[in-house]
Amino acid sequence: MPSGVDLAPLLDAAFDDLGPLSATQAVVVVHRGCLVAERYQGTVERFDRAPEPVTCDTPLPSWSMAKSMLHAAVGILVGDGRLDPASPAPVPEWRTADDPRRAITTEHLLEMRDGLDFCEDYVDDRVSDVLPMLFGPGRDDVAHFAADRPLAAEPGTRFNYSSGTSNVLAGVVASTLAPERTEKFLNGRLFAPIGMKSARPQLDAAGTWVASSFLRATARDFARFGLLYLRAGVWDGTRLLPEGWVDHARRFRSVDPSDGGLHGAHWWLENDGQGTFRAAGYEGQSITVCPALDLVVVRLGRTPAERYPNLASWRSAVVNAFDLPGRGSACDEPRRDSGGEP
Repeated sequence: MPSGVDLAPLLDAAFDDLGPLSATQAVVVVHRGCLVAERYQGTVERFDRAPEPVTCDTPLPSWSMAKSMLHAAVGILVGDGRLDPASPAPVPEWRTADDPRRAITTEHLLEMRDGLDFCEDYVDDRVSDVLPMLFGPGRDDVAHFAADRPLAAEPGTRFNYSSGTSNVLAGVVASTLAPERTEKFLNGRLFAPIGMKSARPQLDAAGTWVASSFLRATARDFARFGLLYLRAGVWDGTRLLPEGWVDHARRFRSVDPSDGGLHGAHWWLENDGQGTFRAAGYEGQSITVCPALDLVVVRLGRTPAERYPNLASWRSAVVNAFDLPGRGSACDEPRRDSGGEP
């Protein structure tokens, strides 16, 4: 830990189940390529055996943090020359000549400015589109379910946070890869090269990664993914994401009208003067990346939505704890400034 940084009170606050964040299961902090703090708490329920304690080896759910990993998958295909973000998204449901959805580009999907009529409600199944997509009649082919939605706005004119949009984009990835399987591609081109050995993306019956919501990995492996974006898509001297693709993720495009959040391209932005950006998921999952401080912070747990402001304050406090005069090294020999195992 750098001299002058005291995370103990912040970790204690995070892991106080009766405190403002509710239940935290894991926190991992990587500074200048070094693992400088981690803590685990709680258990994971198992259907076939007793609950197991959460440890550094426990795969935990990403929820919508998977969206940011989808951004990486799209970037690899863009770098390969197999996808053009500015071109109309290759979606089978939109191919008829008179379909206005043909104007939706891959970039519109990445920005969540596609204009599709999709309601992201996690409680009321009378209005929700995400619940039937993930757990109801749409679960076997999530990309088709979402792509079948009509337009509610002209593409490019309106931001609408939508898991449906991400799954349409995941369908684009799957169709671009065919006949290669998405899971093989993700493991070979993204997860294995950065050492994410625990990463398990969930695919639907159609073979599409449910990239809106479903991937499991350990907290350390989520930190590895954050480190890849901290290092501008380079790992251990090898470029995995095309040059400029991380900047593409963190370039401001939209304000979420529901809460004022700043959105780039399948990543959220923090207006903190440090260039911080974040992968975020249901119940407060987060991978926070701060380039100015060479910092990655992973927090996994179960925080109810009404306590999200408390969680935002906690994340900000952790980042600010490293904003010291001189910003000294976290360890005597920082590991692989161009990426590497934290």
